[in-house]
Amino acid sequence: MRLSVSLGLWQDRPPEEALETARAAEAAGYPELWIGEMATWDAFALGTAIGAATTRISLTFGPLAVTVRDPATIAMGVASVAALTGRSTGVALGTSSDVVVRGWHGRSRDRAVTALAESAVAVRQLLAGEKSAVDGSVVGSRGYRLRLAAPGSPLTIAAFGPRALGVAARHADRMVVNLVSPAAAAALVRGLREAASQAEVTPPPVAAWVVGAVDPGPAELEQLRRGVVGYLAAPGYAEMFRAEGFGDLVDFARTRPHPRELLAAVPVAAIAAVGLLGAPGDVTAKIAEYAAAGVDELAIVPATSDDDPGGAKTLAACRSAALSFDA
Repeated sequence: MRLSVSLGLWQDRPPEEALETARAAEAAGYPELWIGEMATWDAFALGTAIGAATTRISLTFGPLAVTVRDPATIAMGVASVAALTGRSTGVALGTSSDVVVRGWHGRSRDRAVTALAESAVAVRQLLAGEKSAVDGSVVGSRGYRLRLAAPGSPLTIAAFGPRALGVAARHADRMVVNLVSPAAAAALVRGLREAASQAEVTPPPVAAWVVGAVDPGPAELEQLRRGVVGYLAAPGYAEMFRAEGFGDLVDFARTRPHPRELLAAVPVAAIAAVGLLGAPGDVTAKIAEYAAAGVDELAIVPATSDDDPGGAKTLAACRSAALSFDA
């Protein structure tokens, strides 16, 4: 099982803690750090700062919303960080959510999967140093070539629904899924393999972002419980939580209670269903479940607190647990 780390960018923690997580990930021996983009940092600015604060860890940006960032700005950002830091870089593309795309950025998510496929083609051209030549029905880029050295970055596609799985099968070097149980991951892996078979291509490896907290205290558990609240009523995720035995919680979430009431109703078991939680032995067993589901890589999103700033304790323990599993 390959391991990597994703920044949690937790809203209850100081934004600068992202640098602590990056240093902790490198110190624990993780080869790759995912830098997402939500409500806090510009991903490329943060990546440049992380490059200065660490020495060797590779940096993958995203998933970036393809209906917010266009192919040229994505490629320019990745190439800029690669040139300024000297690091290996990767990029992940996704469709994000209505809240982010329509609400925050005032953009349309119509035909988002088409935008994902068209962006994948254009971004791959640009990162390879080619002149862009995509005149898509939603996204396009023509006649641009990077002025900086082309980083040749691998391309990851975030997928959850059937059509996005098809895009990942045809265009990705790796697929990533977020906040999924082993059973849900297995279903997505099957869907990817079926899509690849239909397209007569080899399916890419699959990474799963999973939250992690080893021997967590109350602060870490509260943070992780808060993190799942927004997913409980969301299409696809709601069905996953229901399948894991939390149907009553999903039904309650769909009544749109006050967020404080919903948070109070989230049991620790709901977090454990979609992450690495508990004693080291529990973590090793859960890693084995994801491996059996066909997941090739776990991208750990560590819980952080005053007792474990940056998630250093959890990251070290998860790496040890994975080594135990591999042995």
